[in-house]
Amino acid sequence: MESNANTNNSINNGSSLLTATSSTNTNSPFQQNLVSSIKNAKLFVVGAGGIGCELLKNLVLVGFQDIHLIDLDTIDVSNLNRQFLFRKEHVGKSKSQVARESVLAYRKDVNIQAYHDSIFNSAYGVQFFKQFDVVLNALDNRAARTHVNRMCLAAKVPLIEAGTAGYLGQVQVIKRGLTECYECQPKPPQKSFPGCTIRNTPSEPIHCIVWAKHLFNQLFGEEDPDQDVSPDTEDPELAADAGKSALDKEAVQGATGGIQRASTRQWAEETKYDADKLFTKLFINDIHYLLSMENLWKNRRAPQPLDSDVNKLADSAAEGDGGVDSGLSSQKVWSVEGCKQTFYSSLADLRLLKENSTDDTLVWDKDEPAAMDFVASAANLRMQIFHIQRKSRFDIKSMAGNIIPAIATTNAIIAAVQVMECMKIVCGGIEKCKATYLVRKPNPHKMLLNPCVLDKANPKCYVCSDKPEVILQVDPSSMTLQSLSEKVLKGELGMQSPDIELDDGKGTILLTDEEGVTEGNETKYLSEFNILEGSRLKCDDFLQEYNLVIIINVTTSLEEGELYKLIVDRSQLNAQPEKLPKEAKTEDSDDEMEVIEQNMVATGDRKRSASNGGDETISKKLKADDLTVS
Repeated sequence: MESNANTNNSINNGSSLLTATSSTNTNSPFQQNLVSSIKNAKLFVVGAGGIGCELLKNLVLVGFQDIHLIDLDTIDVSNLNRQFLFRKEHVGKSKSQVARESVLAYRKDVNIQAYHDSIFNSAYGVQFFKQFDVVLNALDNRAARTHVNRMCLAAKVPLIEAGTAGYLGQVQVIKRGLTECYECQPKPPQKSFPGCTIRNTPSEPIHCIVWAKHLFNQLFGEEDPDQDVSPDTEDPELAADAGKSALDKEAVQGATGGIQRASTRQWAEETKYDADKLFTKLFINDIHYLLSMENLWKNRRAPQPLDSDVNKLADSAAEGDGGVDSGLSSQKVWSVEGCKQTFYSSLADLRLLKENSTDDTLVWDKDEPAAMDFVASAANLRMQIFHIQRKSRFDIKSMAGNIIPAIATTNAIIAAVQVMECMKIVCGGIEKCKATYLVRKPNPHKMLLNPCVLDKANPKCYVCSDKPEVILQVDPSSMTLQSLSEKVLKGELGMQSPDIELDDGKGTILLTDEEGVTEGNETKYLSEFNILEGSRLKCDDFLQEYNLVIIINVTTSLEEGELYKLIVDRSQLNAQPEKLPKEAKTEDSDDEMEVIEQNMVATGDRKRSASNGGDETISKKLKADDLTVS
């Protein structure tokens, strides 16, 4: 007990757990070689959100003294309930910078370098990664995870990947030549997104659909402050004088982050759900506020409020799409004016439904016409604002689903596991590392944390194998080089700046960033370069130091609407799909999942040996509603 008391006092006084235990207890698990290894290690933490804050705090309290931290995001009010290094006064500031300052307030002897920047910036190339002993991921999107995975593989630096989804979590150690990489196993389509993306910087239709569902709940359903869709009069995020006055107020006792958010529901009820006022706030005024956050748009295309001439012209050009009165089916894409009309009419219908409801709230149901019309119209209006191609009501209905929130406790557990694995690595014991899964129900040994042996690399992995290659089924006369680069190499395969060379014995360069070399090639079809069955395209990404060969498989029998099909395993080329009974569903058929907010949990059908040394195995096959990417 005396030793524990000394440890707690030393932490409160600003010293590390490592210093406290090693100086007072010779039998401490922190032996001298571990003490020196931790002090001398140089770490790179990617992400300063839910997991990142917990991770940084744990690292400095254990005794790591040289940490570099990167995050592009700024602090949002919705972050304050679980990202504990941030407070009310930090809203709108850089996550990485504030996290650094918060930690230095109680550990002044630690060297923390913070970067408010994108991990995709060419300044953070392979040579930059090589300076670190360990890289720890605390990310919230697959594109960044893929990129960091490839940078660590190229730099031959160990990576500790982690993520959470609700009450589930995972930690995976990745090392080239020793373990599988992040991309060795196929991932399901991404279905979870950080809250700041939903609120501020949507880039995909699903982001706008989730936003519209949040809006439905704020107006008609169960209110959740974390799901508020826009700034309000009591929110320091608000622009100009209103935002300043919110920041100048004293913190509200008991409120999340010291901020009492004004209720969107209350405001809507006070205005009697006035459609004009709601439309103006959501699609005009709030967008002008977002435009005032200039840092958001340095590397992104800025949104266009619906009062702008650009959107008036866009709607005029789309008149052929029809509107509500055109009687078109749900598979047609509404015009902007059609979306506005549907927004107004569905708002009125939902208001009546709410007034007639026994408990004064509505539950969103995709089969309720008014609810579905509301989400479809609101989502499409937001897509128009953010230059995202609008979707039909049918498409939106198929994409909409349930929501799983981020859990602060899960983040804390997973960050702690990351630190334990990091300690093994810096002491030269990477072979002792485990892949750890936090599950919803205890296993037969009554454990919620399941440590499993690390899997070997997939010899067919298109990233870390000796000769990475994939097969592209395509009609060369229907795909341009630009589509190949943007949709396949960047969109599907995660490359950042790929060059494409035809392996024809001449080394014909088809596409490169070098000025003037391939000018005009982007709009040409693959067939114009004599790309045929079996043609091999060498694709190089110099930033990631990643090379890939694409083998062309010519086909004209793709499904309707498909431009291509990417096959990462040659054995799948002629595989016949398994036929299921008429009423049967696969375990992973639940396509109504959207996980909002944090991080990553990988899926897989494999079985891994348990770490207790026994012969039992722990199945990693979990239901689709348990394992998603967030």
